[in-house]
Amino acid sequence: MSSLGTAAAPSALRRPWYLSPWVTVPTPALLATVEAFLANDLGSTVQMTTSLLAAAALLLRRRWPVWVLLATLPGLQLSYIWLAPMIAVYSVAVKYSVAVKHRNRWLVGYCALLVSLAQFLPWPWSDNLPGWDRTTALAVMYALLTGGAPLALGMLVTTRRELAVRLDELTRGQARERDLLAQSVLSTERARLAREMHDVVSHQVSLISIQAGALQIRAEDPDATRDTARTIRQLSVKTLEELRQMVGVLRAAGAGREAQQLTPQPTLADLPRLVTGSGLSATLECAVTDGTVPEPVARAAYRTVQEALTNVRKHAPGSTVTVHVAHAEHAHGALHVTVTNGPRGEGAEPLLLPSGGHGLIGLRERAQQLGGVLFAEPSPDGGFTVQARLPTERLSPADT
Repeated sequence: MSSLGTAAAPSALRRPWYLSPWVTVPTPALLATVEAFLANDLGSTVQMTTSLLAAAALLLRRRWPVWVLLATLPGLQLSYIWLAPMIAVYSVAVKYSVAVKHRNRWLVGYCALLVSLAQFLPWPWSDNLPGWDRTTALAVMYALLTGGAPLALGMLVTTRRELAVRLDELTRGQARERDLLAQSVLSTERARLAREMHDVVSHQVSLISIQAGALQIRAEDPDATRDTARTIRQLSVKTLEELRQMVGVLRAAGAGREAQQLTPQPTLADLPRLVTGSGLSATLECAVTDGTVPEPVARAAYRTVQEALTNVRKHAPGSTVTVHVAHAEHAHGALHVTVTNGPRGEGAEPLLLPSGGHGLIGLRERAQQLGGVLFAEPSPDGGFTVQARLPTERLSPADT
């Protein structure tokens, strides 16, 4: 009931003026008073007293509807009023027919039956008992309408109110669901951007670190120093451009606008340049041509190789690396990407770069989103192997 009250409260504030309590409470009593003066003998004290008492009782119909109904029965029996008892039945039906807290449909039925009996039986009851004829049949119909019509109307109004509350709750629930979906999409997009940023920045910064180390060694050679500085500058500019673009996409997503596509996106055709510029003794064996696999799979393969090469530069400098990309022979419709490196070279020092341990986690998330798997484990010779199996068929639209 707390949710119903919370949902119904705003609706009550939006009610028009003619549905406010200042109108709905006195109006039925005024109408019943007018009926008492029009339908009864003004000289009859019994008729006027019982009729006006019934009309006055309607002022309390919302708080004590059953007692108000009982107070209108003498007027129905001793005078010629109908309106006050019918309004009382309506009030009982509104309070006790549908609402869960006060539901008592048997009470509603008994009250409606009591009004029908009071309308049908004449007063005094011992005189002019009805017989079985057409007049009696019509009297039964009128009596049933007197008790049944306001009962049906009250149940209809209450049901409509509850349906309006349910509709309001459903609308609010759908709005919350849309908000949650939007937040989920935004969170997914941010996670994707975080993976892209990690892969790109980690790769570029490791290259800058290598070039900086070479600059330190060849500081006495002006030409080599100049070339190395130019390379560092180019890598720094490229890294800043990548970061600027990703931050722009992140801001667009945070502002609720449709996230723009990160461009340009790497493909399998970019693997030779990636391996050549890695600064490692790396060999590429790629038996897959660009365009034969979906773009998300090609991008995931590229990022897998990129992250693996970055890890080799960090932890195993001077080692030999083999990159193998091919369609799996034993798994139709899958692309296998394997990056294997040997042990660290003698005398080579690992790059002292910070690592949050999110690289391989991000690669596994990429593979899982595409329906694939990724394995990363040390090899017996002291090296390391990263292997990804990425399906190239039955990609969902969300993966693209």
